Amino acid sequence: MTKNSPSVTAAPDTAWLARGRHLGPEPELDVRRNLIALKAAGVLDDFVELDPVEAARSTVLYPRDASADPGPSARRLFEARWRVDDEVTVRAQLTTYDPESRRKDGEGVLWVLAAEAERAWDAHWLSPATIFWPDSDLVPWDHDLVSDVRLRAVNYLPKDDDEVRHRLRDVTRQGWYVHVVVHEAMTPDPKGERPVSSHLPPSLRHRVVEHRGTPEQAQILDFAMKRELKLRVPRGGAVVLPVLPATPSGPAYDADRFTVRNVFLDGSEPTELLDRIKEFAALSRPLPEAAEQALTRLRQGWHLLTPEEELAHAQAMVTQYAEALDAMTASRDQYREAAETAQSALADATRGEGLPGLPALPGIPGVSGKGQAKSGGLLRGTFSKAFGRSRDAEK
Repeated sequence: MTKNSPSVTAAPDTAWLARGRHLGPEPELDVRRNLIALKAAGVLDDFVELDPVEAARSTVLYPRDASADPGPSARRLFEARWRVDDEVTVRAQLTTYDPESRRKDGEGVLWVLAAEAERAWDAHWLSPATIFWPDSDLVPWDHDLVSDVRLRAVNYLPKDDDEVRHRLRDVTRQGWYVHVVVHEAMTPDPKGERPVSSHLPPSLRHRVVEHRGTPEQAQILDFAMKRELKLRVPRGGAVVLPVLPATPSGPAYDADRFTVRNVFLDGSEPTELLDRIKEFAALSRPLPEAAEQALTRLRQGWHLLTPEEELAHAQAMVTQYAEALDAMTASRDQYREAAETAQSALADATRGEGLPGLPALPGIPGVSGKGQAKSGGLLRGTFSKAFGRSRDAEK
C-alpha cells in the first residue's frame, strides 16, 4: 500500500452484511411480525426491539461510547440471536433509517443489517435477511440503494447506453453485494427468467444481485462494460463484476477467471457461473465505511445477552471498577507521602520557622553577602535532597 492510499479494512469472514430500502408503508411492523413468528417456531433463541436513543444510552453497568449510536435518522433497532449447526451462535442487528431526502417520493425506509457468527460464515446457513424480513414477494424490503435494482429479482439493464454505464458505475462502487451481469443469447422461457441467485445457498442468495441484458443489447452492453470497467461480456455469457476502486492490499481481480462464456437460461443450474460467484464471494473484500460502522455497533452496542452473559458482564464490570478504585487509592497514598516529605523538607530547611523566613534571608543582620549566598546554597541543597527522596518514594 502506498503512503497516500487510505487505510482499508477487510470484511471479516465471520460477518454477513447487507443494506437496502423498504418501499412499503410499515417496515418495522414487517420485521416485528417475522421475528415473532420465527421465535414461536423455535428458529430464534430470542429477539429485542429498541428505541435508538435508549440503545445508545451509556450507564454505569453498560458504558457505551459514540460507536454504539446509530445516528439521528435511526427509527428502530432490532436484535436477534439464533444458533446454526446446533452450537454456533449468530448475533444480528437491523436498524431502520428515515430516507435521506423526505421530499423524494418513493425513496422508502433505509435499513442496515449486520450479523456475525462465532466462526467463519457458511453459505448454507440461514440468511440473516430472512430472519428479519419475510421471504415474500409481497413485502418490498429488497430494493438496493441504486434505483431500480432489487436483490431477489432479475434486473434488466436500461435501454440507453449512457444509463447502462451509470448503472455499472454505481453498482461496482457500492461494495455491499456481489454483482453479476448476464447476457441473454435469446429470449428465455419463464423458467429462464428466474434469477441465477435462486440456485445459490441461502446465505449467499441475498448477497448476489443479477443484472441482465436482452439479446438486442449485446453491443450496447459490451461497449458499456469495456468503457466503464475494461471488461468484455461474451454474447450469451456472464461476468462477475469487480468491486471498485480496487485497493492495493486486496486480491487482484482476474477478468478471465470470473467470465463465463455460455450461460444456459433454461431453468437448469448454471454450474460454472455459480462456482465463479461462490469463488468471488469467498475472496477478501474491502469493508465499506457504513458496513464497518454497522459491524462496530453490533459488537460494541449489543444488548440481547443471555443470563450467563449478563452474569459474566456484571462480574467483569465489578472487577474493572475494583481495579480502578485500587489504582486511585494507591495514587492518593503516593500523593500524601509526597506532600508529607515536602513538608518535612520545608521544616528542615527553615528550622521550623516556615515559609515567612525565606524571603528575609537577604536582610539577616550581621550576615555578609558570602554568608547569605552560602545559606541560599544550603537551602537549595536541602530541598534538592528532600525532593529527591520524594521522587524515590513515588517510584
